[in-house]
Amino acid sequence: MAEIRIVNLLKVFGSLHAVDNLNYTFSDGKVTCLLGPSGCGKTTLLRMIAGLESITDGEIYFGNKEITNLSTRERNIGMVFQYPVVYKGLTVEQNIALPLKEARMDKDEIAERVNEALSLLAIQDIRKRDAWELSSVLRQKVSVAREVARRPDIILFDEPLTNVDANSKTLFKRSFKELTQKLQQTIVYVTHDQTEAMTFGDHIALMKQGKVVQFDAPRELYNHPREVFGGWFLGNPGMNFFQPTVQGKVGGSLITLPLLGKPIETEKSAQELQGMSLGIRPEHLAVSKTQTDDFSVRVPLKQKWIVVGGQYLLTSQVGDTTFRIKVSPAVGREIDGDFYCRAPMEHLMAYDHKGVHFTL
Repeated sequence: MAEIRIVNLLKVFGSLHAVDNLNYTFSDGKVTCLLGPSGCGKTTLLRMIAGLESITDGEIYFGNKEITNLSTRERNIGMVFQYPVVYKGLTVEQNIALPLKEARMDKDEIAERVNEALSLLAIQDIRKRDAWELSSVLRQKVSVAREVARRPDIILFDEPLTNVDANSKTLFKRSFKELTQKLQQTIVYVTHDQTEAMTFGDHIALMKQGKVVQFDAPRELYNHPREVFGGWFLGNPGMNFFQPTVQGKVGGSLITLPLLGKPIETEKSAQELQGMSLGIRPEHLAVSKTQTDDFSVRVPLKQKWIVVGGQYLLTSQVGDTTFRIKVSPAVGREIDGDFYCRAPMEHLMAYDHKGVHFTL
């Protein structure tokens, strides 16, 4: 195993900076997920790490070894693609053993590695079946097992669940998480699915337009997005954003928003705060059916529906801004008309006119 270090990494296609001068370290023995919308550069970055895409500029290191100009074969990596790679006419165990036989390993060593991989992926019971006849999720498990058996320094996953049906995805996610915990392998996992990234990743590199906008642990990335982009991209639904009123005063400013209850005092000037927004997750907004000192702002119920886990998602409006609130089943059942809402200060995030987080 080895950490992956990328230094000033650049990939240019004509005028497009697909990967734009990145400097990051992917930790040894950890799972790093490259997450972002289509076209953000995550697959290009993975292919550069794999040696499948040429580099415009910069360097890549596996541990202390520079591998920038090495071929894919020389990098000692495993790779699992969107479509499962299995060989027709070969059993599951033969598929797993194939690259080991090509490397002319000892028969006993091959048997040991194949048995270990079968056990880790919990597919011992299908070892004698033709891999080509299996379901898509089982074929993908065979593909993963083959790379695990090779014991490379690093394993790269390029959206391996894209072509797996929804029910099988759930099963695969559970087994994959257990696998990564057992292996303690250096893994880079590309996905556009935030649930996969939050489930699998020890760290997430959130990408946009060739740049990493935030590199963090999943929970930190979710709770404290450093850009508006991270706020709305992560979450189902994403973060609510409000444009407050800013009033200058001697020694600073007052920031007011109906849902705040009382103004926020800050030493920043009104000019510094021009164009700012306040963000908060739907589940962090607090609601009440009755008016109290804490709940003084009455808002209309525009829509209500049940979401995952039996929670309720409420849609409401303050001024011209429509926002969403996620509440427990008990609270959701009680709300059937206008209700009271507030935004707790401890959950608010402030963003400047460029969409970058700052401290009030």
